[in-house]
Amino acid sequence: MIPVASRAIEGRVSSGFEPVRDAFEQNFARRHELGGACCVYHRGKKVVDLWGGVRNTISGEPWERDTMVVVHSATKGLAAMTLAIAHSRGWLDYEERVATYWPEFAQQGKERITVRQLLAHQAGLFAFDEPVDRTVVEDPDQLAAVMARHKPAWEPGTRQAYHGLTLGFYEGELLRRVDPRHRTLGRFFQDEIATPLGEDFYIRLPEDIPNARLATLSPPGAIRMLIGFRPLRLLLEGLNPRSNISRALSVNPGTSIYLDQSHVYARNLEVPAGGGVGTARAMAHAYGVFANDGRELGLRTETLDLLAAPATPPARGFYDECLKGEVQFSLGFMKPSANWRFGSACSFGSPGTGGALGFADPEAAVGYGYVTSRMGTVFTGDPRDLALREALSRVLRSRPTEVARERIAS
Repeated sequence: MIPVASRAIEGRVSSGFEPVRDAFEQNFARRHELGGACCVYHRGKKVVDLWGGVRNTISGEPWERDTMVVVHSATKGLAAMTLAIAHSRGWLDYEERVATYWPEFAQQGKERITVRQLLAHQAGLFAFDEPVDRTVVEDPDQLAAVMARHKPAWEPGTRQAYHGLTLGFYEGELLRRVDPRHRTLGRFFQDEIATPLGEDFYIRLPEDIPNARLATLSPPGAIRMLIGFRPLRLLLEGLNPRSNISRALSVNPGTSIYLDQSHVYARNLEVPAGGGVGTARAMAHAYGVFANDGRELGLRTETLDLLAAPATPPARGFYDECLKGEVQFSLGFMKPSANWRFGSACSFGSPGTGGALGFADPEAAVGYGYVTSRMGTVFTGDPRDLALREALSRVLRSRPTEVARERIAS
């Protein structure tokens, strides 16, 4: 690993991966990065580990090696990993009906919804139709009763609509039903993924994490949103309080539920679709395990093959009734598509509002993670993240040639 010589950033990159370091430096020089981190695992080895800037604009305190930040919907990928483990252990079948594991779920026309449909945002359950606040979220039994009574917005399996927050709650109850120890998703993630892999990532942030380890968010101002948000149609949808995307993300309970003015982020609260807090290194390492053979987590080849497979569309196609564009989801992850490109066709991951992204690319044997405290305005790929991924792609394309030269020389 080669030390990075820069006042703005710290960290190391392996020989040959210097273009990623250069792109990270340029994010601060040209793309208005405030504070963030990027990490890449390739063939099981950490080849990029960079961080820099400030974690708090008011105090000016620097972004440290172990600084963590909320990654919003990038949490979905880490949450989906827990169900992949359940599948590998034979507890869960993606093609089975949800009600098989959770009998109370079979209300209001939900009896035929499969696990695959639910995890692909095809169940029509994107916004709760009865009040859900923090007290409900804190009580798994009460939340499960609300979800069991939830009526789909349309016939399940016919349309796709981004389950911005509800997905994680449904995943949590499904996992609680199939896990022999009936753990919550946050507890399961900590026990079965974060602790074994030594990851600094929490889906249930504990009280003992000091505020000094947490980066505060810098949201875009109104003018920056109006001028720079893309796609514009999604911004207009978000400004309409009755729109599907507003109902999915802004209210009942809304994404603000996992923010806390005095503690930076809410403690001891599980929002598996958006409230994950951690480092880019943790995301990249976990995805790196999934991108290879998954043996550290006991993953079966069958499970990994399913995650890498193409997404299955609902009857009316991949057009998303919340996001107002074509997006592909499969088994809790986002898949690459024309509107959201990352990695190879077999990749799977999840982006987060503001710019965060984590994904696995089994074809390239890559696990990738990027996090930031300055929230961006481009939904289909933040320019800072895109610059990093483009640099990484150039490096990986050059690697086969380098390996061939080494073999000839030897």
